[in-house]
Amino acid sequence: MKQILSFTLNGVPRDIAVAPTETLLDILRLELGYTGTKRGCDSGDCGACTVLVDGAPQRACLTMALTLQGKNVVTVEGLSGNGDYLPIQKAFMEHGAFQCGYCTSGMVICAVGLLAKNPKPTRQQAKEWMAGNLCRCGAYEEILDAIMAIADQS
Repeated sequence: MKQILSFTLNGVPRDIAVAPTETLLDILRLELGYTGTKRGCDSGDCGACTVLVDGAPQRACLTMALTLQGKNVVTVEGLSGNGDYLPIQKAFMEHGAFQCGYCTSGMVICAVGLLAKNPKPTRQQAKEWMAGNLCRCGAYEEILDAIMAIADQS
Protein backbone atom coordinates (compact mmCIF):
# COMPACT_ATOMS: atom_id res chain seq x y z
CA MET A 1 0.00 0.00 0.00
CA LYS A 2 1.57 3.26 -1.15
CA GLN A 3 1.65 6.42 0.92
CA ILE A 4 2.17 10.01 -0.14
CA LEU A 5 5.62 11.39 0.53
CA SER A 6 5.80 15.18 0.60
CA PHE A 7 9.32 16.56 0.51
CA THR A 8 11.43 19.12 -1.31
CA LEU A 9 13.71 17.86 -4.06
CA ASN A 10 16.29 20.26 -5.46
CA GLY A 11 14.24 23.22 -4.27
CA VAL A 12 10.92 21.98 -5.70
CA PRO A 13 8.13 20.67 -3.44
CA ARG A 14 7.21 17.12 -4.47
CA ASP A 15 4.39 14.74 -3.60
CA ILE A 16 4.88 11.17 -4.71
CA ALA A 17 3.21 7.88 -3.84
CA VAL A 18 5.78 5.43 -2.49
CA ALA A 19 5.67 1.97 -0.98
CA PRO A 20 7.05 1.58 2.56
CA THR A 21 9.84 -0.63 1.17
CA GLU A 22 11.12 1.87 -1.40
CA THR A 23 14.43 3.60 -0.85
CA LEU A 24 15.22 7.16 -1.76
CA LEU A 25 17.57 5.83 -4.45
CA ASP A 26 14.70 3.87 -6.01
CA ILE A 27 12.36 6.83 -6.21
CA LEU A 28 15.06 9.22 -7.42
CA ARG A 29 16.24 7.01 -10.27
CA LEU A 30 13.21 4.92 -11.19
CA GLU A 31 10.28 7.21 -10.43
CA LEU A 32 11.69 10.71 -10.84
CA GLY A 33 14.47 10.21 -13.41
CA TYR A 34 17.34 11.69 -11.37
CA THR A 35 20.14 9.48 -12.62
CA GLY A 36 23.04 11.54 -11.27
CA THR A 37 22.61 9.67 -8.01
CA LYS A 38 24.30 6.36 -8.84
CA ARG A 39 23.45 2.83 -7.76
CA GLY A 40 26.71 1.28 -6.69
CA CYS A 41 26.78 -1.30 -3.93
CA ASP A 42 23.24 -1.03 -2.51
CA SER A 43 24.73 -1.46 0.96
CA GLY A 44 25.96 2.05 1.81
CA ASP A 45 29.61 1.18 1.38
CA CYS A 46 30.60 3.01 -1.81
CA GLY A 47 28.98 6.46 -1.54
CA ALA A 48 27.92 6.70 -5.19
CA CYS A 49 24.31 7.30 -4.11
CA THR A 50 25.05 10.12 -1.66
CA VAL A 51 22.63 13.05 -1.54
CA LEU A 52 22.17 15.91 0.89
CA VAL A 53 19.25 15.57 3.30
CA ASP A 54 18.64 18.79 5.19
CA GLY A 55 22.22 19.74 4.33
CA ALA A 56 23.92 16.55 5.51
CA PRO A 57 25.30 13.80 3.25
CA GLN A 58 23.22 10.64 3.37
CA ARG A 59 23.29 7.36 1.46
CA ALA A 60 20.16 7.17 -0.70
CA CYS A 61 20.38 3.37 -0.98
CA LEU A 62 19.96 3.02 2.79
CA THR A 63 17.34 5.74 3.25
CA MET A 64 13.76 4.59 3.28
CA ALA A 65 11.85 7.13 1.22
CA LEU A 66 9.04 7.63 3.72
CA THR A 67 11.53 8.85 6.35
CA LEU A 68 11.98 11.99 4.26
CA GLN A 69 8.55 13.44 4.99
CA GLY A 70 8.95 17.24 5.09
CA LYS A 71 12.70 17.11 4.47
CA ASN A 72 14.86 18.85 1.89
CA VAL A 73 16.81 16.59 -0.48
CA VAL A 74 19.47 17.81 -2.90
CA THR A 75 20.95 15.61 -5.61
CA VAL A 76 23.94 16.45 -7.77
CA GLU A 77 21.49 17.79 -10.38
CA GLY A 78 20.21 20.29 -7.82
CA LEU A 79 23.51 21.73 -6.66
CA SER A 80 23.31 24.69 -9.01
CA GLY A 81 19.91 26.09 -9.83
CA ASN A 82 21.13 28.54 -12.46
CA GLY A 83 23.01 26.04 -14.62
CA ASP A 84 26.50 27.17 -13.60
CA TYR A 85 28.89 24.78 -11.93
CA LEU A 86 29.66 25.30 -8.27
CA PRO A 87 33.27 26.12 -7.40
CA ILE A 88 33.76 22.58 -6.08
CA GLN A 89 32.52 21.12 -9.37
CA LYS A 90 34.92 23.36 -11.29
CA ALA A 91 37.73 22.33 -8.95
CA PHE A 92 36.97 18.65 -9.61
CA MET A 93 37.36 19.34 -13.34
CA GLU A 94 40.50 21.46 -12.94
CA HIS A 95 42.24 18.90 -10.72
CA GLY A 96 41.25 15.78 -12.67
CA ALA A 97 39.28 14.55 -9.68
CA PHE A 98 37.26 12.10 -11.70
CA GLN A 99 38.15 9.44 -14.16
CA CYS A 100 35.23 7.21 -15.12
CA GLY A 101 32.85 9.55 -13.30
CA TYR A 102 30.85 6.90 -11.49
CA CYS A 103 31.75 8.14 -8.00
CA THR A 104 31.82 11.81 -8.93
CA SER A 105 28.29 12.80 -7.92
CA GLY A 106 28.64 11.18 -4.50
CA MET A 107 32.10 12.66 -4.04
CA VAL A 108 30.92 16.15 -5.00
CA ILE A 109 27.89 15.91 -2.70
CA CYS A 110 30.11 14.82 0.21
CA ALA A 111 32.57 17.61 -0.53
CA VAL A 112 29.71 20.14 -0.52
CA GLY A 113 28.57 18.76 2.84
CA LEU A 114 32.10 18.99 4.24
CA LEU A 115 32.71 22.54 3.06
CA ALA A 116 29.33 23.67 4.40
CA LYS A 117 30.17 22.24 7.81
CA ASN A 118 33.86 23.16 7.79
CA PRO A 119 34.88 25.69 5.09
CA LYS A 120 38.59 25.37 5.93
CA PRO A 121 39.28 21.71 6.63
CA THR A 122 42.79 20.39 6.85
CA ARG A 123 43.75 17.82 4.25
CA GLN A 124 43.53 15.13 6.94
CA GLN A 125 40.02 16.28 7.94
CA ALA A 126 38.93 16.20 4.30
CA LYS A 127 40.45 12.74 3.88
CA GLU A 128 38.58 11.44 6.92
CA TRP A 129 35.28 13.04 5.80
CA MET A 130 35.56 11.53 2.32
CA ALA A 131 36.73 8.11 3.56
CA GLY A 132 33.32 6.48 3.07
CA ASN A 133 33.33 7.17 -0.67
CA LEU A 134 35.04 4.73 -2.99
CA CYS A 135 36.65 5.67 -6.30
CA ARG A 136 37.32 2.65 -8.44
CA CYS A 137 39.78 4.68 -10.54
CA GLY A 138 41.83 5.76 -7.53
CA ALA A 139 41.55 9.55 -7.96
CA TYR A 140 41.62 10.13 -4.20
CA GLU A 141 44.55 12.57 -4.20
CA GLU A 142 43.01 14.61 -7.01
CA ILE A 143 39.70 14.73 -5.13
CA LEU A 144 41.49 15.98 -2.02
CA ASP A 145 43.38 18.51 -4.16
CA ALA A 146 40.07 19.85 -5.47
CA ILE A 147 38.60 20.14 -1.98
CA MET A 148 41.70 21.85 -0.65
CA ALA A 149 41.69 24.31 -3.56
CA ILE A 150 38.21 25.46 -2.52
CA ALA A 151 39.13 25.46 1.18
CA ASP A 152 42.14 27.65 0.40
CA GLN A 153 39.89 30.17 -1.39
CA SER A 154 37.53 30.66 1.57
